[in-house]
Amino acid sequence: MATAGQWIEGARLRTLLMGVAPVIAGSAAAYDLEAFHPLRALLALLTALLFQIGVNYSNDYSDGIRGTDDVRVGPLRLTASGLASPKSVKYAAFGCFGAAMLAGLVLIMLSGTWPLLLVGVGCVIAAWGYTGGKNPYGYIGLGEVFVFLFFGLVATMGTTYTQALAVSWASFLGAVSIGLLASALLMANNVRDIPTDREAGKMTLAVRLGDEAARISYVMMLALALLLPLLLINDHPWILLVLLVSPLCITPSWVMLRSQRRQDMIPVLKQTGVISLCFAAAFTLGMVLTQLV
Repeated sequence: MATAGQWIEGARLRTLLMGVAPVIAGSAAAYDLEAFHPLRALLALLTALLFQIGVNYSNDYSDGIRGTDDVRVGPLRLTASGLASPKSVKYAAFGCFGAAMLAGLVLIMLSGTWPLLLVGVGCVIAAWGYTGGKNPYGYIGLGEVFVFLFFGLVATMGTTYTQALAVSWASFLGAVSIGLLASALLMANNVRDIPTDREAGKMTLAVRLGDEAARISYVMMLALALLLPLLLINDHPWILLVLLVSPLCITPSWVMLRSQRRQDMIPVLKQTGVISLCFAAAFTLGMVLTQLV
């Protein structure tokens, strides 16, 4: 039986920063629209984190029962290691999805954004369908596409909409950048797993691109994520602060481009999450200072 510490490790806490970043950036865009609501932001954060943990447990379960994780370089997997039964991991995933839907429902009730109920259902379907079901889209190279959509566009602009009842050019560009950073994190994970994924028949985008091109795509996603907000510079001159995140990209980019040891890529996940969080903070500071100065 898995210990509490192993369940926490199985939740993959290093990836949770990707759930925090879109809420911060989306709330910053709402502030720019003079519509920031702290309680709604907190509910959006709770919803995002519960969904992220649910996705992680869901992937653990689905990859575990398929045998994809039987031989791997990365961190602990509850199902594949036999520390927890597949059924218990699946229940944990859907428990998190249920809690996320409940928090999201409260948010929708407070904001009156009832059409977002359909978005919430779509999030659960997408979360499960990544590696679950008969035809998981993560096994055919569409993982980064859905991560970009749901952890980027939906999470960021959805946060803005539940507070401002509108979206903006700033919220869109912030969402695209956050989506690119989330996709970069997934790419780093999948580059590390190319040999085992290929052997297991899991044709991720990294497997389809090939090792070298996949590594380059990681760096390109980081670069584009930092450069896109500069399109706001005319109305938001302080957005230049996002460039201060650039030094944080050097080490993970170097590892992705140069390292041949798959285990060296494990810290890149956390580093990419930190980049995403720092980007969101810099983006927020750029929005706030534009209003104050």
